[in-house]
Amino acid sequence: MLHQSYTLREIASIMHGELVSQSGQFHAVQELLIDSRQLNNPSQSLFFALVTSRNDGHKYIKELYDKGVRSFVVQYLPADSQSLAEAVFIRVDDSLRALQLLATEHRKKFRIPVIGITGSNGKTIVKEWLFQLLNQDKNIVRSPKSYNSQSGVPLSVWKMESRHELGIFEAGISMPGEMDKLQPIILPDIGIFTNIGQAHNENFISLKQKASEKLKLFSGVNKIFFCSDYPDIVAAFNECTWKSSVETFTWGSGENNNLQIVDVKLSGNHTEIKARFSGRTISISIPFTDKASIENSIHCWTIMLDMNYPDEVISHRMAQLMPVAMRLELKEGINNCTIINDGYNSDISSLSIALDFLNQQNQHADKTLILSDILQSGQNERELYLSIARMLKAKGINRLIGIGQAISRQSDVFEIEKVFYPTTEFFLERFNAAEFTNETILLKGARTFEFERIVKNLQQKAHETILEIELSHLVGNLNYYRTKLSTGVKIMAMVKAFGYGSGGYEIAKVLQFHHVDYLAVAYADEGIELRKSGITLPIMVMSPEEHSLEAMLANNLEPEVFSFRMLEFLLQALRNGNFGPKINVHIKLDTGMHRLGFMENEIPDLIEILLANPIMHVKSVFSHLAASDSDKFDDFTHQQIHKFMQMSELFRKQLPEPFMRHILNSAGISRFADAGFEMVRLGIGLYGVPNTKEEQDTLQTVLSLKSTISQIKHLPENESVGYNRSSFTTRPSTIGIVPIGYADGLSRLLGNGKGKLWVNGQETKVIGNVCMDMCMIDLTGIDAEEGDTVVVFDAQHPIEIIASDSETIPYEILTRISRRVKRVYFQE
Repeated sequence: MLHQSYTLREIASIMHGELVSQSGQFHAVQELLIDSRQLNNPSQSLFFALVTSRNDGHKYIKELYDKGVRSFVVQYLPADSQSLAEAVFIRVDDSLRALQLLATEHRKKFRIPVIGITGSNGKTIVKEWLFQLLNQDKNIVRSPKSYNSQSGVPLSVWKMESRHELGIFEAGISMPGEMDKLQPIILPDIGIFTNIGQAHNENFISLKQKASEKLKLFSGVNKIFFCSDYPDIVAAFNECTWKSSVETFTWGSGENNNLQIVDVKLSGNHTEIKARFSGRTISISIPFTDKASIENSIHCWTIMLDMNYPDEVISHRMAQLMPVAMRLELKEGINNCTIINDGYNSDISSLSIALDFLNQQNQHADKTLILSDILQSGQNERELYLSIARMLKAKGINRLIGIGQAISRQSDVFEIEKVFYPTTEFFLERFNAAEFTNETILLKGARTFEFERIVKNLQQKAHETILEIELSHLVGNLNYYRTKLSTGVKIMAMVKAFGYGSGGYEIAKVLQFHHVDYLAVAYADEGIELRKSGITLPIMVMSPEEHSLEAMLANNLEPEVFSFRMLEFLLQALRNGNFGPKINVHIKLDTGMHRLGFMENEIPDLIEILLANPIMHVKSVFSHLAASDSDKFDDFTHQQIHKFMQMSELFRKQLPEPFMRHILNSAGISRFADAGFEMVRLGIGLYGVPNTKEEQDTLQTVLSLKSTISQIKHLPENESVGYNRSSFTTRPSTIGIVPIGYADGLSRLLGNGKGKLWVNGQETKVIGNVCMDMCMIDLTGIDAEEGDTVVVFDAQHPIEIIASDSETIPYEILTRISRRVKRVYFQE
C-alpha cells in the first residue's frame, strides 16, 4: 500500500500556511523532502525550505523545480518565483515548525503501539535490536538510522502507513525545550530511557535537568522502562507531575526492580546475563562483551518480557543479535572500482539513504547495485519491488544484481540492465572479476545473505595498515566552522597534499556535495586529477609551476599569482593558447609571513600589469597568517590583518571589478572571525586537528591510522630486537610485529622506546628501530593475540601524541602517510 496522500490544501490548513500559486494546480503529496540532493519522486514530493544558521533551503528551489518538483513550503517567496509558473508555494512563518505540525497530524491517524526511545547513548542500537527481535512477529516502522533530530523525527513518523503494526522512534535533544516539540510527533505509548551521560551537556545546568527534559517525551505513555542505577534519571522521574499516571518497568542491581540483574559473566565473545523476574531466575546470552551492548540488550530484554514472550524465545533471539553497522563503508575495489558496503539493514528506507550516498561518488559513470531480498517488509511483494524499481530508475542506477528468491521472482519490474541469482553461494560460484570494471558498486543485503563474502571478492587486496576516514565527522567540522562565519562569507577548503593524506578526490566530492564554495590544491596535477574525477567546484592552485600552466588553464583551474616571474609565465601561457575571454587569478600578498607573495611596494606595478591584461580577472586577493593559533603573537596577527586591509584596498580602488578577500586559516576562523572578509580558507581543522582549546572540545576526529599484529614472539631476557641490535629485552618479553614502517609514514624517531602505539586500549612501546615495512612493539603483560588491532592514532589517542613523539606537527604526520596505506571511508 502506498503512503497516504495529502492535498496541498489540506497541508496548508494543517500548518496554518498561505497557498500561493500562479497555475491553480494543487498536487497530491506523498514524500517530504528537506535535502535537495535526496530527491526521489519529484511529482509527489513536498520540499521544505529550512532556514538554519548554516544554510537556507530557499536557494535550492529553482534547482528542484528544474528537476520536476512543484510543491514547496517556504518562509518567503524566492525572487524568481514568477518564472516558476507551475510551482505551488505554502508560505509559513517557520518551515521547520510547519514540517513538525504536518508530521504531528499524520501521527494522529494511527492507533498502533509506538515505542519512543531517548537517552544520551544507545538509542539507535536499542531501536535496531528491537527491530531484529520483533520484526518476524510484527510489521514495524522505525526511524531510519539516527533520524532523531528536530527534522529527523518528523521525517521518520511520516513513514507510518496503515500496514504497520508497531512503531519504534528515537528522539534526541541538545537543549531545553526541544523535546516539547518532538513528543506530540512521536506520541509514544511505551517509553525507553536508555541512560544519561555527558553528550550535549553544554546547554544543560546538570544531568538531572537534562534527564528532566528528555523525560518530557514520555508525558503521555502507558509505561516507561529505565535502569534504576542512574540516580539522575530516578530523581528526575520522581519529580514528574505525571508520574502517578504511568506504569514503570525498572531494571538494575537492586531487589526492588522489576528485573534484578544478579550476575554478568563474560565468556569469550559472549556475555551471560542472569536476572530475577517475577519470582524466577532467567538468563540470556548475547554475542557481545562491551558494557554498552550489555546495557542495550537488557533494555530490549525488558520489552520482550513485558510483551510476554516465552523465555526460550527471548533466549534464542538474544543469542542471534547482530552488530548494528552505523556507517556506510567505502573502499577501493578491483579493476578500478569503488565499493560501498552497507550491511546496516535491508529495508527500503535505508536503501534510499545508501543510494543517495552512492550518487555522491561520481568518479565513475556506471553504478551497480547488488541487492538481496528485502525481508519482512510487510508489503505486497510485487508492490515492494515495483517501488524499488522506480527508486533505482530515479537514482540513475545502471545495473542491478539481485540475489534471492523474491527479487528474482519480480525480475520483470526492473527496466535496467539486470541479472538475478537465487543465493549468494550461487552468485559466488559464477563470480567473474572481469565483469566489474570502472564502476561504483553498492552492496545492500540482509544479514542472512552474508554479503561480506561478496565484498571479499570485490575489494582490492591491500596492506593490513589502514587509514579510516569518517566523512560524517568531516561534515560536522565543516558545519562547526560555518557557525563561526558571518552570513555570506564563503569557504575555500584545502584539499592539497592528497587531502592532508586522507584522499584528495574522496574528500573533495564530500565537500562539493555539502556546498563549499572553493577548493584549493598545492599543485596543478592535484587539481587536474580532481577535474578528471568529476569535481566541478572552482579550484585554486597555490603553487603553480611554469611547465603545468597550460594544462592547468585547460582544466579550468585558477592559479595563485605570487610574483612577477610567475605572472610573466602565466601571460606567456595565455599567449600560447586559447583559454577564453577571461581566466580567474588569485593574488597573494605578503603581510608578514615572508614566504610567497607580493610586497606592498610592488603593488602599483602589479596593478598596472593587471589593468593592461584584462584577460586576467582577479577573483581574490589574499594573504597568510603566520601565527594565528598562538595568543602570544596576537598583536602581530592584528598587524597582519590591518596591513592586509590596507594593501587590498589599493586593488579595490583601481581594479574595475570586485573581488574577494581572504586571510583566515582554520585557527584564524576560530580566533579572529571578524576578519572573515568575503572568504576564509579551511584546512587542518576540517580534518579534526584542533588549533585552539575550543576546537579541541568541539572538533570531531576524522582520521584514524590502524594496523594489526602480524606475529607475536616470546623472547628471553637480553635478546636484541630489530636492525643494528639497537634494543635489548630487559626481561622475558612478548614482542608483537606490526606491518607499518617508515615507508608507510611512521617516523624512525619513534624507535627504541620513544614512540608508543595502543593495543586493546593499552599503551605499548616501540622496541628496536622502525623498519621500512614494519615495527616491533613490547606486548609484555598485555592480553593480545595475532590479528588484534594496533592503533597509531584515533579519537582516543590523538594525533598530537605521535606528532610530539616524532618531534614534528600533525600536518607532517598526515601528509607523509603513504598512498600504499589503504584508505577506508565511512559515512554514518
